Parts: sequence; C-alpha cells; structure tokens
Amino acid sequence: MSTSASPTFRHGDRGPAVTEIRDRLQRLGLLAPAGDPDATGPGDGASPLDAALFDSAVDVAVRQFQQQRGLIVDGIVGRHTFRRLEEARWQLGDRVLSFRAGHLHSGDDVSGLQSRLSQFGFDLGRVDGIFGPRTDMALREFQRSVGISPDGTCGPDTLRALTRLSRTMGGPGSQSGLRELTQLAQLATGVADKVVVLDPGHGGEDPPRHAPAQLGLTESAIVDDLVSRVEGRLAAIGVQVVLTRAPGSLVVPDEAQRAEFANAVSADLVLSLHVDAIASPVASGVATFYYGDMGVGTRSSLGARAATFVLEELTSRTDLADCRTHTKTWDLLRLTRMPTVRVECGYLSSPYDCARLADPVFRDVLAEGLAAAVVRFFAPDPE
Repeated sequence: MSTSASPTFRHGDRGPAVTEIRDRLQRLGLLAPAGDPDATGPGDGASPLDAALFDSAVDVAVRQFQQQRGLIVDGIVGRHTFRRLEEARWQLGDRVLSFRAGHLHSGDDVSGLQSRLSQFGFDLGRVDGIFGPRTDMALREFQRSVGISPDGTCGPDTLRALTRLSRTMGGPGSQSGLRELTQLAQLATGVADKVVVLDPGHGGEDPPRHAPAQLGLTESAIVDDLVSRVEGRLAAIGVQVVLTRAPGSLVVPDEAQRAEFANAVSADLVLSLHVDAIASPVASGVATFYYGDMGVGTRSSLGARAATFVLEELTSRTDLADCRTHTKTWDLLRLTRMPTVRVECGYLSSPYDCARLADPVFRDVLAEGLAAAVVRFFAPDPE
C-alpha cells in the first residue's frame, strides 16, 4: 500500500534517532546498555557498543521486538515499529489516562487498564491498547461502581481501586474472548443481509515487486480481479458487499483509513486480500492473519475463527502450500471493531504460485474458497 514517506532506520545507521531506539530497547530488556563493558555488537568485532550506532545487536533486538509485537520482522525501524516501541514504554500508572478525541492514548498501560476492566466484567470491546470511547464508558462505569467520581480519568484513586479489586477477585483472566464468542451467536444466523467489507490490497502508485515480467502480472491486478470474483459470489447469496477502494483506483487509503471505513459501515466481517512478493523465489503458499498481540496477551477469537475457515477452504481447494494462521497487530486488524482477516493468496515471486495466479480458472477456485469461508463463518451452529 502507498503510505506517506517516513524515516526508517536499519543496520549501519547512526544518529540521535538510533540513540532513542537503543534506549527504548534497553528499557524493554532486549538490549544491553551501551556503557556495559562486556557488551559488544554480534558480528561487529570486539569494540564496545556505540550508543548512536544501529549495530548487529540492535538489529537482533529490533527483530525480537517485532516478533513479540506481531509486526513484520525485518529489522527496520519505520513508522509502525517506532510507534509500537513508544507504546511499549508505558506501564499502568506511569501517566494519567483519559479519552481525548482526535489524539487517543495508546500503549501497554492502556492494554493493562482494558484487561483489568474486562476481567471485572465491564464491556469495552477488544483489548487493543487504544483508549477509545468504549474504554472511556467502561472506566466511568467502573468508577461509579466503586464510589469514585466518574470522570473517565485513570489517576491515582482509580488505580488504587483497580489494585484493591484485582486482589479481591484474583486471577488474571479476561472475559473479552468469551464476550466475542457470545457475539458469534448474533452473527451465526446465515449470510443474508450481512455486511462484508472486501479490501483489495496494493494498488495506487505501488510498483509491482519481483513479478516475472513475461507474465505481465502485478499484485494489484491479481487482487482487483480476485475481489471482483468474490464480490459477485457473495452478492448472489444476499451479502451486502462494500469495497474499501474501487478496482484500479490510484487513490489508496492507508490501513487506519480503511479500518475507519469498515467501522463506519458497521461491517460484520472484513477480508483484506493480498498477494505477496519477496526477493527470494523460494517462499510460496497461502497464509491468513488476524488481530493478536502476544506481548500483552490479547487476540480476537472471532478473527481467529474466520482466519481458520479461510485457510481451510483455500488449502483444501488448491495445491498452494499451507503457511498457517498468524496473529499480527497491523493497523487494519487492530483498529477494526469486527473480525478482520488478511489473506495472502500466494507469492508472485514464486514461479509456481505466479503461474497458478496467472490462470483465471485458478482465481475462480480461490474466489469460491473465500466465499465458502464467509458462508461457514456466518452459518448457524448445527448443534
């Protein structure tokens, strides 16, 4: 997807921003302090760590952080990784939290607050680390229930009440997953009149990456065609289908804008369709992704269910390799209020996958599988 340019930092870079990155990784326990006389950067020789250098030790620490936080593991600190580093520095009690429209608090401290409120039975939706309106309402309800002024501000008095109640109730469990499964009963009534958002990945000014030139394929062309085939099948069985962008459009919204769109149309399910391409021709297969942040111990149960159905339908109908389902914290998965699945339908950089994706008959099979997964997701429980 096209995104606005933002600074990126990688192995070999040096400067004040790298110093800040190192400091945040050190605070998280992922990197030894630069002043440690025994600390050296792996592969960088025996010289002491340079507090302004993005060396091999920083590269390893960044990749470990990205793995923990459900980000793309590439060792590059761009906009998304830097933002998650900023969020990870906050623990509950480090700052006063409240709802601020247009500039929402986000961070591990918000996730901690949400987890506790959910544990106590207050409905705030998904534990996503973002202090939005539902978190504000849940916090005010909690404050009223314990006799604190319901001002929606998580300050010292509210923290003390949360701590006291946590000791009384015991156990760290969260009810958000159970609440999502209860929501499934409302969704499992068949596909008629359900609203499904189809999100065509790529497009706009994004250049084709590593696609064999002789086939004339681009990621956006494959995805646009696939979305059209899925849209037709779903519309024919009574699903209300909405697209995040028109096929071939040069105006491509970013993930946050697409999530906002899906929330605005009150979608019941979002499918974001992509094909991948990397420098190596070895990678191949189909994978699905849904929201989950193992760093704070939260995930979307409904997203996992939908992702599993999509993967099962595609791998049972095609010979594409099964690359499994995975949790990620990408903005489209994190910011949507409904189950959302990103589907990677193969690699154009793989000669085998590329030849399959170039075949319109094969794309028809993929579309049938995606439509079947939607039907399964909304199907009433046979029991």
